Amino acid sequence: MTLPTILIIVVVLIILSSIKVLKEYERAVVFRLGRFVKVKGPGIFILWPGIDKMAKVHLRVITMDVPPQDVITKDNISIKVNAVGYFRVFEPAKAILEVEDYLYATSQLAQTTLRSVLGEYELDEILMQREKINVRLQKIIDQQTDPWGIKVSTVEIKHVDIPQEMQRAIARQAEAERERRAKVIHAEGELQAADKLNRAAKIIGETAVGVQLRFLQTLTEVATEKNSTTIFPVPIDLFSSFIKKIEKEK
Repeated sequence: MTLPTILIIVVVLIILSSIKVLKEYERAVVFRLGRFVKVKGPGIFILWPGIDKMAKVHLRVITMDVPPQDVITKDNISIKVNAVGYFRVFEPAKAILEVEDYLYATSQLAQTTLRSVLGEYELDEILMQREKINVRLQKIIDQQTDPWGIKVSTVEIKHVDIPQEMQRAIARQAEAERERRAKVIHAEGELQAADKLNRAAKIIGETAVGVQLRFLQTLTEVATEKNSTTIFPVPIDLFSSFIKKIEKEK
């Protein structure tokens, strides 16, 4: 192989090695002799071998699993909480220049924020106000990752692991709450029924004929039943004349 042929092969290899191709969701942060030059991509571009270096950054949304964290709530209950976060890089240069490892840094920040924020709430609030807590977590983490060129879109609490004894206490509390509601509903029903009966008694009691008609209607309803014995009240007015006569004789 002649020298010109060798030189041609070397030049071709150098050119081929300098050609880079990035996908639509990838960007290259280019350094020339250690200094930041620009962000390149997507598509095809050239890096000078031995002079240019690049760090590849993905722009797609990244799913970050926050491992279970030991949290002591405001009411001194120890629980384990895990979460999931979604974020993406919107400025590749900052993600490389401002922080050593943006994936690891974001994960650690999410863990510490999860512990500190949930420690400010009581257990009942954590169980009942998840949406509010999720929004607060997202805002705090997003504010701290913004200088790194990272946008945190969502943070969601996945699971809250409660101690067994606390689960039993919560079950008893829920049962007591259901019984309280049942008694209140029953009492409200009795109150409404008493009010309706009171109104009906006042309307019927305005005329003697109304009372008599109601009495006869009650007898008709009782007669339709197959009873061997029928008990019905008798108005005391029927015996008033007899009572007066007995009193006079005394």
